[in-house]
Amino acid sequence: MSIQIYFCLASSVIALIFAGFLAWRIKKQEVVSKKAERISEVIRQGAMAFLNREYKILFIFVIVISALIYYFLGPKTALAFILGALLSALAGQIGMRVAVLANVRTAERLKNSIRPGLSVAFNSGTVMSMSVVGLGLLGITILYIIFREPTIIYGFGFGASSVALFARVGGGIYTKAADVGADLVGKVEKGIPEDDPRNPATIADNVGDNVGDVAGMGADLFESYVDSIIAAMVIGSVVAIGDRGILLPMVLAGTGIIISLISNIFVKMGSIGSGHKILNRGIWIATILMAVSSYGLIKHLDFGINIFYAFLAGLLAGLIIGLVTEYFTSNKYRLTQKVAKAAETGAGTNIISGFALGLLSTVVPVIIVSIVIFFAYQWSQLFGIAIAAVGMLSTLGMTLATNTFGPVVDNAAGIAEMAGMDKEVRIRAEELDAIGNTTAAIGKGFAIGAAALTALVLMISYGQMVNLPFIDLLNYKVIIGLFLGGLMPFVFSSFALQAVSKAAMAMVKEVRRQFKTIKGIMTGETEPDYNRCIDISTKAALREMILPSVLSILAPVLVGFILGAAALAGLLAGSIVSGFLLAVTMANAGGSWDNAKKYIEAGNLGGKGSEAHKAAVVGDTVGDPFKDTAGPSLNILIKLMAIIALIIAPLL
Repeated sequence: MSIQIYFCLASSVIALIFAGFLAWRIKKQEVVSKKAERISEVIRQGAMAFLNREYKILFIFVIVISALIYYFLGPKTALAFILGALLSALAGQIGMRVAVLANVRTAERLKNSIRPGLSVAFNSGTVMSMSVVGLGLLGITILYIIFREPTIIYGFGFGASSVALFARVGGGIYTKAADVGADLVGKVEKGIPEDDPRNPATIADNVGDNVGDVAGMGADLFESYVDSIIAAMVIGSVVAIGDRGILLPMVLAGTGIIISLISNIFVKMGSIGSGHKILNRGIWIATILMAVSSYGLIKHLDFGINIFYAFLAGLLAGLIIGLVTEYFTSNKYRLTQKVAKAAETGAGTNIISGFALGLLSTVVPVIIVSIVIFFAYQWSQLFGIAIAAVGMLSTLGMTLATNTFGPVVDNAAGIAEMAGMDKEVRIRAEELDAIGNTTAAIGKGFAIGAAALTALVLMISYGQMVNLPFIDLLNYKVIIGLFLGGLMPFVFSSFALQAVSKAAMAMVKEVRRQFKTIKGIMTGETEPDYNRCIDISTKAALREMILPSVLSILAPVLVGFILGAAALAGLLAGSIVSGFLLAVTMANAGGSWDNAKKYIEAGNLGGKGSEAHKAAVVGDTVGDPFKDTAGPSLNILIKLMAIIALIIAPLL
């Protein structure tokens, strides 16, 4: 084996060792408040019960699909598929298990000051990020050592995509059913605070943060990460002599892991500035160090300066899309403040204003991705675009840590409220939660941009595999494929939103029933039946996630075999364009509605309990499934259809 392969193995193993070390440090920290520990244990049990039941369904799915792959494509691709599914599921399990340990410990550390609490939450996010990049690169490297054929490793990406879709859709339905139910009855009807222990849906809401925003986000970016590397390896095998083109994406990914570890240390050492500035500093340091390191690596592997420019373009594009997302969704800026202002005249104007903002927010991400595609192609043609996608995700070990920081501090704030901790602890937890909302919104923007560029590279790879140098837009079959592809994200989103609506209605009825029939809930004398609400969310998520998941798998197969390879390329093109735009719209509209509500809750425009606040809560209720269920799931839809096209390409 070459030194580059050893480097990839070493960097991925180091990432996993570091994740294990941080998980051990989090677990050994003492929890003093027994009430907080009990609440955390209920959240942990609910999260694990959902994940275990979800994985039972996934196990059946993986067995069936791997058998079909074995029959039609052979044992090598089937093995790669199984490994991709297993490692993606393992990354989600690790991240979520540590997140539910960290939430109560974050609340405990906030008794002293805000810095120790931030450190615990960030360490938990780092466990998730290092598990994702470590397991992702390890799986790709092992498969390359065994088979020496990058096209076979597409099966690994298919396995990761399959798990990601179930995790994102199922987790998103779960968390928003609980969140919407808790808000509509608790905040609007009963006028009690968020995370009030008297609300029966509160625990289910906290469970949902873990299964949706930790396990779901991790699976989403695991898929983007491995798919971008694999696609670049395949294209690199064509454009470069020998193994250089195959090894370059792997070595860049391994370097990104080491850079993320170094940047992580800088975050832990940082003490100057707010928590948000400390986290941003880590991302900036990772970006700068990665830019410098990639130049040396690309030169060492005998590639020209143009490849470096393409990599740098992708690296900076991810950063810019994240910053633009923050501008459109943070209530520090006037755009979201205008959405909050619109709530003064009712829920209708608040919703119209937020949706208009979401539509407008598509402009900059589309322009940024288009610029990257244009220049990357000019510099190094198709390989340049593939390397740009690798560049965007190269510092994932750092960026994902700041993203999954959000749901941990959200849970910490909830536990502080439910356990009746000191007012000072709750104020600090709310401050961290505000930072977490921003990092989560940035993470969603980053994930959408990465998904669009990754799906594009996968589509390019598909075109090469089926010898399709261009798509003829005058071909009626291609036009049909374009329309069907453009339709898919809308139908998929409809299923996801309807699933949340049905589950939320069941949750609202249950919460109302408990308030009416269980005496002593409002006075705090009787504890609500939290488990009943957890069960409603669990059953709804597992039942409703199947149809959209099956649809996304069948669509490319049917189009490919009925209409042909060119029509399937049209399907992919249509889905990428409409899916990218729809995902950005829903994620940013939802983020703006959420932060507009929080802007009012901070004492602006009449504060909590005002008519503007009630209207903003309704807007946030609409935005929740937009930004946490349908929007993020579209990332996986467009990548999954592209990876399925690649899997069936030899049969077309």
